[in-house]
Amino acid sequence: MTASQKVNPSPSNTDLHIENAEQEIELSALWEGIRRRLPWILLTTALVTPAVYFWSKSQPDVYESSSSLVTAGTSGIPGAGESLVRASTLPEGTLQEALQGPVVMQDIIRRVQKTTELPQPVRQEIGGDLQKELQERELRTIELSSRLDMSANGVYTVTAKGPTARAATFLADAAAESLLNWDRGRALKGLQRAERSLRAQLAEIDRQLGAGDLDEVDRQTLIAARANTQRNLAQASIQTEGVAGSLELVAPAVEPLRPVAPRPTRNAVLAGLLTLLLGTGLAALRTVTDRTVRGEDDLLQLGFPVLGNIPRLRQRDIVMSGIVRAARAAGLYEAVGFLRVNLLSQLSERRGQRIMITSTAPGEGKSSLTATLADGLASSGQRVLVIDADLRRGTQQEVWEKYDRDQHWVQLTGEGGVRTFQDALRQPEHVQVMEAEANVHVLPAGPGLHDSLALLNRTDLSALLSRWSAAYDLVLIDSPPLLAIADGLVLGKHVDGVLLITEEGRTSVQMVRQAIRRAQGSGLPMLGFILNKVSASSRDSYSYGYGYSPRKQSAQ
Repeated sequence: MTASQKVNPSPSNTDLHIENAEQEIELSALWEGIRRRLPWILLTTALVTPAVYFWSKSQPDVYESSSSLVTAGTSGIPGAGESLVRASTLPEGTLQEALQGPVVMQDIIRRVQKTTELPQPVRQEIGGDLQKELQERELRTIELSSRLDMSANGVYTVTAKGPTARAATFLADAAAESLLNWDRGRALKGLQRAERSLRAQLAEIDRQLGAGDLDEVDRQTLIAARANTQRNLAQASIQTEGVAGSLELVAPAVEPLRPVAPRPTRNAVLAGLLTLLLGTGLAALRTVTDRTVRGEDDLLQLGFPVLGNIPRLRQRDIVMSGIVRAARAAGLYEAVGFLRVNLLSQLSERRGQRIMITSTAPGEGKSSLTATLADGLASSGQRVLVIDADLRRGTQQEVWEKYDRDQHWVQLTGEGGVRTFQDALRQPEHVQVMEAEANVHVLPAGPGLHDSLALLNRTDLSALLSRWSAAYDLVLIDSPPLLAIADGLVLGKHVDGVLLITEEGRTSVQMVRQAIRRAQGSGLPMLGFILNKVSASSRDSYSYGYGYSPRKQSAQ
């Protein structure tokens, strides 16, 4: 049994692992997702907190004052039943509707505009705010709260806000007085209706008495009715003078000593905490919903080992030096060393073994990683042939020419001949390869070829690759992505092992799952994964000693 067969699980077990991975979000993965985004969360919090502080500090002062009203009754007042009339108790919510209605609000506005206690700019500001709130039917300057029992008896509190302490006090008292007048007007309107009814009755009695065609009995009856109506009318007039509402003022407003707003310190602290909580929540939500490969654990759950974790290189270093030289300078030596050891442990000691390096989709770094791995293998004394089998988008020649443009070509088979993989498939007897560096030879793909699959199917790849690999310790085949085109499935049948490149934070777990299914369906010998472009924060959690550099000799 080969090494590749030992690590291949059955398809059913792999599917089970994948389904369990999709349904499970570990706390460690959740914390890792939050930790990766923590610098941005803290930076945003550090920006929002002082911004809210200075914004709050720039806002005008707001003062607040309150006055209290209590529901009143007639019990305990001697003779009140004859001379004092009170309005009925207000149902809960009635006074609030009255306050935000036009009758009460317009009365408050008139009081504000006529007063001489407040400066003209303050009166204009408060009057404009109240008029706008009246039109919007949403009170903010004046608020009403209540503490009532089951019989709707209790205390109402009128709270007013103003730009000065005096303005808030005046506005609270004006609102309370307007509510008292409105409440008294309810009882007064009832008595006024009774007076109008009694006067109408008296006029009708006088009309009948003036007719002159009444007998003595009817006449005496009307006279008695007229006297009774006059008494009732007189009583109503007396009650009008003593009419009262169901509310009484018990605590007028007191001028406040300090403003209630703004509170810059409190607002800044609350804004900072809210930003921190919101940022953490969004990071957690993003982690839970993120189904990309976030680390080694996501790949291990799919049933194959992770043979290497390759750090992300800075784009500037790649542009300036090329991928191979940049990898050497950036500390990928240790990571590639682990990859080399893990890869060789999966293989037998037979020379000329062929390893296909592929990915799920373009842009995950398979070509760059193939060149970097070849450089690492060559540095350990092994002879490596790199075949760029991506006939549509081959890049190996560009990768190595960026590293060193002074290249020369050596013979792979025959004498002279072709110098690209696509031409070698047509004329395999005479092929030359580029000597990229010591112990590394490269067979470029050639210009983009649309019908690459047909060319691969017409060639005896097994015999061809066996012949080419005879003079090398390892042959690395840079294959097209498995989910892009079918070329990789054809090439993979003629190799000893397949490495699948995944990019941290970009490659979807679902895409990896589909690639594994395609590879297993075609019988490809999967060796494992390589996690590429690992971020600095993720590297801290791995055991590789990226920072374990040689100690410098001290001066004697």
